[in-house]
Amino acid sequence: MSEAKGGRSAQLKHTGLRPGWTTGACATAAATAAYTALLTGDFPDPVAIMLPKGQAPAFALAVEELDGERATVGVVKDAGDDPDVTHGALVRATVRRLPPGSGVVFRAGPGVGTVTRPGLPLDVGEPAINPVPRQMMRDHIARVAAEHGATGDAEITVSVDHGEEIARSTWNPRLGILGGLSILGTTGIVVPYSCSAWIDSIRRGVDVARAAGHTHVAGCTGSTSEKTVVAEYGLPEIALLDMGDFAGAVLKYVRRHPVDRLTVCGGFAKLSKLAAGHLDLHSARSQVDKGFLAGLARQGGADAALAAEVADANTGLAALQLCAAAGVPLGDLVAVAARDQALSVLRGAPVAVDVICIDRAGTVVGRSEPR
Repeated sequence: MSEAKGGRSAQLKHTGLRPGWTTGACATAAATAAYTALLTGDFPDPVAIMLPKGQAPAFALAVEELDGERATVGVVKDAGDDPDVTHGALVRATVRRLPPGSGVVFRAGPGVGTVTRPGLPLDVGEPAINPVPRQMMRDHIARVAAEHGATGDAEITVSVDHGEEIARSTWNPRLGILGGLSILGTTGIVVPYSCSAWIDSIRRGVDVARAAGHTHVAGCTGSTSEKTVVAEYGLPEIALLDMGDFAGAVLKYVRRHPVDRLTVCGGFAKLSKLAAGHLDLHSARSQVDKGFLAGLARQGGADAALAAEVADANTGLAALQLCAAAGVPLGDLVAVAARDQALSVLRGAPVAVDVICIDRAGTVVGRSEPR
């Protein structure tokens, strides 16, 4: 069987679901078109951008405003077949020139939140525009600047129409992101999750890997964890399962159709849910249990005061950072607990399991030995 028929790309095709674009991709498209208009007087419509994995989608412009000092472009988010609360939202970027040497500065406009609590990948006080969308916008501003002989110094204000209202349906208020939505996305693409279709695609991925003779497969929660596994073990694409939130689907199918080894790799917070016994890792169906993390921290040598801080942490990442500062290996403890939960689901199937926990940047923050 050809390896081109396996891996994450084949899984997505197998679902028959249409992918969409993240708010980060929409903001990048809007900022690119606005900055181009600011330099040339003309709005490129549609505007094409380059996503982190090489795709080059084009976005139609829904809003065009130019007053000489600044330009604003709006793009309507299309989430494809994913039931995303931001589907159909109008994402705007207003770009203003800054003096040479200022760099690219980000602002939160109406409907985009501001970070007010620690434990997120952005500092308190920063607009909730995540690191990858920020880098995408910087890269595209630099490209447009190079094409037109400009310096690339610009202020980008991102806003989302009705974003504060939409954000009430997300976890942002609980995380201390106030005033609106987050601008998100690590690949620029929204992968649609129909539970039945995606679980079926996981099963197909296992079948294809086994038929090709691969005895080591990896269940990955996303593209960053996939890169980590490839770097760690050199696994080919056909051995990578886009597990997403469906840890239980991978484990139950591998229980019936064993491979010699299964690696589970994902974000620390998400895998802490598996460690606590959850098999569906979606935020709507399971949450990070800080009390559980506090108990693990105590097992790892944390005193009562640190355990109390962990239990009261804003996010799983914040709990991890607290423990790291105190020399408590919370990441490893979560990886071991997640591995043991996986083994309990496998019910004695002849599969060795190891778990790797990563942070948002893909740095390994915890791991278990295979067992």
